[in-house]
Amino acid sequence: MSTTNQAKLSQWDALLVESLRSLGWSNEELIARVRSGELPIDESPFQFKYEALSAFAAEEPETFDAAVTQGYEIKYNTVRGIHSWIRVALGLEPELLLEAGAEAVRASLIPDEKARLASVLSFGWRVREEEEKAAEASGEERSVYVIEPIQR
Repeated sequence: MSTTNQAKLSQWDALLVESLRSLGWSNEELIARVRSGELPIDESPFQFKYEALSAFAAEEPETFDAAVTQGYEIKYNTVRGIHSWIRVALGLEPELLLEAGAEAVRASLIPDEKARLASVLSFGWRVREEEEKAAEASGEERSVYVIEPIQR
């Protein structure tokens, strides 16, 4: 969870930014293309409509620029939104845990991915390492984490 005065984005705007970032554009190119409306048609399962991001960038240019160049915090997360953010921003397939009263997301992350995720989460969420699963995680310094509300 971020404690800095980062730009705040809606969960949807964050997904739009990360989807465009996944195209390999520099920050400058991303900003320029969003402002000009020169945006691709999204053919992912999300079917993002980037026009909404262009409208946001026009309405709040300083917030948009800061979010792209300096990072952001999501205003309000949902468990499904966190699941989607991990898929789009990190290119991973996290597990969605939907047991009533224990909703969460489980993901195998390297330290940089964990830090990036923690930096964007809204107030009230935490990233907790699952001790029993840590040894089972495959590959380069991966650990299994549960992303969950702080209070239940």
